[in-house]
Amino acid sequence: MTLKTLTLGVGAAALIVAGCTTTDPYRSQPIRNNTGTGAIVGAVAGGLLGYLTNTSDSEEGRTNALIGAGVGALAGAAVGNYMDRQQRAMEQELSGTGVGVAREGDTLILRMPSDVTFATASSTIDGRFYAVLDDVAQVLNTYDQSVVDVVGHADSRGEAAYNQTLSEQRASSVAGYLISRGVMRERLYVAGRGEMAPIASNDTDQGRAMNRRVEIVIRPFTGR
Repeated sequence: MTLKTLTLGVGAAALIVAGCTTTDPYRSQPIRNNTGTGAIVGAVAGGLLGYLTNTSDSEEGRTNALIGAGVGALAGAAVGNYMDRQQRAMEQELSGTGVGVAREGDTLILRMPSDVTFATASSTIDGRFYAVLDDVAQVLNTYDQSVVDVVGHADSRGEAAYNQTLSEQRASSVAGYLISRGVMRERLYVAGRGEMAPIASNDTDQGRAMNRRVEIVIRPFTGR
């Protein structure tokens, strides 16, 4: 599968998304217009696949882009401590949301069940899930010395080509929303793996539900 770099004007679109608010006369702050936001994010997300650096479609390109943007690299004992604090923040924000937070070494994995995040056979984010992604974006923006892979997965039902495409579209939708909430796009890698990486058996309903997911994989930025 050939991954494409970002070709749409995400920076401009993010500014438009920020403007998708309305004013509640009984509150002092604007509130989100989820209908408008969803339409714009959906349009932008269609072009999100691969490394989003605008310089090089590679891990090295992402590293160079982040260094160029002034993102400091972590080293030594600071790596584990940084990821410990980021893990605690994610767990606190995502408690009770249905999003799992797993830790593998110095890597965090957020598992978002597609049945919660999207309607059946759709790559449009359920409006009720925006608040959850807002919390994820807030933590990512606080802990900006990390790189973020957004990867879509599917179960094995249906045609493999369809599952691959849907997994890519769902990952792009999540990544596009995170960018709209201020997450630096140079930090992101976006891909879909279709039915190639199950975490449970596809022979049961429960297993297939676990396999239908979008994962956000967060790793410390070490400058290499």
